[in-house]
Amino acid sequence: MKHIKRAALLLATVGMVIGMTACSSQKTAGSDGNLTMQIWDNSQREAMQALADEYHKINPDVTIEVQVTSWDEYWTKLEAAAGSGNLPDIFWMHTNQILLYADNGMLADVTDLYDDDTYSHYSDVSIANTLGSDGRMYGVPKDKDTVCLVYNKEMFDQAGVAYPDETWTWDDLTEASQKIYDATGKYGYMAYCDDQLGYWNFVYQNGGYILNDDKTAAGFDQPATIEAMKFYIGLQDNEWCPDQNYFAETAPGNAFFSGQGAMFLEGTWNLMAEMKNYPEMQGKWDVAVLPKAPNPASGDGRATISNGLCYATSADNQDNETVMNFLKWLGTEEAQEIQSSYGAAISGYEGTEQAWIDAFDQFDYKLNVQACIDMFDYSVQSVNDATRPVWKSKVNDEMLKIYGGQVSVDEGLKNCNDIINEAIAEG
Repeated sequence: MKHIKRAALLLATVGMVIGMTACSSQKTAGSDGNLTMQIWDNSQREAMQALADEYHKINPDVTIEVQVTSWDEYWTKLEAAAGSGNLPDIFWMHTNQILLYADNGMLADVTDLYDDDTYSHYSDVSIANTLGSDGRMYGVPKDKDTVCLVYNKEMFDQAGVAYPDETWTWDDLTEASQKIYDATGKYGYMAYCDDQLGYWNFVYQNGGYILNDDKTAAGFDQPATIEAMKFYIGLQDNEWCPDQNYFAETAPGNAFFSGQGAMFLEGTWNLMAEMKNYPEMQGKWDVAVLPKAPNPASGDGRATISNGLCYATSADNQDNETVMNFLKWLGTEEAQEIQSSYGAAISGYEGTEQAWIDAFDQFDYKLNVQACIDMFDYSVQSVNDATRPVWKSKVNDEMLKIYGGQVSVDEGLKNCNDIINEAIAEG
């Protein structure tokens, strides 16, 4: 949710629903064997339908309808459904939102869903993406991701620059950008003002942080964070990097695939769609691990932000055998292997990564997607806490003020720190 008023409204509505549930009778979700599965990404519709079809083969009496909406519409509809006590049978839950829903009793607790070692096949980050503030699991891990560097091979060739690899540092990124601009007149690295697909990666590479480990304080006042932020923001001052006014009209991915720039940061969840949507670009672009910080305050300079979704259901379905059995099956190796094999999302179940890699074999040119998998070794969980719905948009607004010259970098970063700490204090 983008605004505190919406978050507050949902909190109030949730409280009303919880209070009313005990004294009202509701239709048991999925009691007739027809379930709904709500998702927000049309590029994953095929994979989700394959899961629904496979489960139907195993359980002929259960039919799952996959419903797809846009990102914004998804959360608007889910909020309304939560307020009316009519959540979908199964739905995706994002880390940005899970604490709001879980902490207010809207999601089923699935901590004890399995009586075997199924959860041991998920990384700590994947498990963390399912947790409420109480440390209990309110979703079955669905997928995981990394952020990679996408680059245009033709522009690198024209500039006589070697392709990015694991030896690259921030210095290589800037030097290559300048050479490409000089040779082609096109942008180099396009430093979009974004958190997960932008500056967060640089902060953690440099040994800084956005939130401390126990999530009690912001880290925009840390020297390593400030250094990384000044580097990232300062990229805009180069002739080879668009300013944020450019990005207000053109997303970095659109600029890249229209031949306007040589590099940008992308999430693994978009790579398959981009291969399909831009067939004329096959063989002309590739992916690499992120450049590392040259002189980090701590660590080896490597980091990539990793996020992941989970499958969830309403707390009203806690004892609904039909719904819970389907939810349980979604977390099995079989189901996770199916999802990975469609190439849109890397399943969270460890050992199913190869199926995601193999999905790219359908193209004449295969991206170096192994690089995306390699980065899990130093991935950092996407930043989140219970107050993020309050501070996320405010921090972004402050960042845009810095870029626009309305405040200095030092003042703006201090304001970001204060915004987060105030939200935490007000809890």
